[in-house]
Amino acid sequence: MDLQKQTAPVSELRASDADRDRFADILRDALAEGRLTAEEHAERVEGVYRAKTVGELEPYVRDLPGAHQARATPTYVSAPRRPTAGAIPAEPDENVIAVFSASLRKGRWRAGRRLHVYSIFGSVEIDLSEAIFEYQQVVIKAWSVFGNVEVRVPENVSLRGTGGGILGNFEVDTLDATDPDAPVVFVDGWAVLGNIEARPKRGKLVADILDRVQRKVDKGLRKHLDR
Repeated sequence: MDLQKQTAPVSELRASDADRDRFADILRDALAEGRLTAEEHAERVEGVYRAKTVGELEPYVRDLPGAHQARATPTYVSAPRRPTAGAIPAEPDENVIAVFSASLRKGRWRAGRRLHVYSIFGSVEIDLSEAIFEYQQVVIKAWSVFGNVEVRVPENVSLRGTGGGILGNFEVDTLDATDPDAPVVFVDGWAVLGNIEARPKRGKLVADILDRVQRKVDKGLRKHLDR
C-alpha cells in the first residue's frame, strides 16, 4: 500500500489518537446534552476509535452541533514526498547500531539531518518526541534484519516513509503538519524478516521547531547591539 500520496485530501489522512479523542469529546458533550442516547453514544464512540482516517471520523458527528468545530481545525500542509535535492548530505550525522542488543535515542537530543539505523537480531528505538530539530528536513535510513526499529515523532511534524519488507513489516503513518515551517521526518528502509515502523507519539508536540533559525536570529541581534 502506498502511504505517500502527496496530494491526498485531508479526509484521507491517517487519524491520530488526538483526532479520535477530539471527536469522542464531541460525542460526550452530545450525550450530556441529551442529543444522543447512551446506546447511540456507545455505538458511535466505538466507531470513532476504530476509524483509520479523518474522513471515517466525520460521519459520527455530522448531525451534531459540535461537528463544525472538528471541521474548523487548521488546514494541513502537504509535505514533500522526498527531501529537497541537495538538502540532506549522503553521510549520516550519526549511526545507531544494534547487533544482538538494544539501542535507544530519546529525551532532549539534537536531531541531525541524517541518521542511519542498523538492527540485526536487535532492537532500536528512535524517539524524536522531545528532540531539538535544527533542520526542517530529517532523514532516518533504517535496515532491519531479524530485528526491530521503532521511530516516534511529535504529533505536530510531518512524517513520510519509503521502503518495504521482505518477509517483514515496514509501516509508516503519514502525517501532515499544520505549520508550514514544521520539521519533516523521512523514514526510509527495508525490513528483512524484521520490523520497521514510525508513528506519532500521543500528546507530544515539538517545542523547538528549527532551533537553528532562532539561534541565528539571536546571534545577529547580539552583533547589532555590540556595534
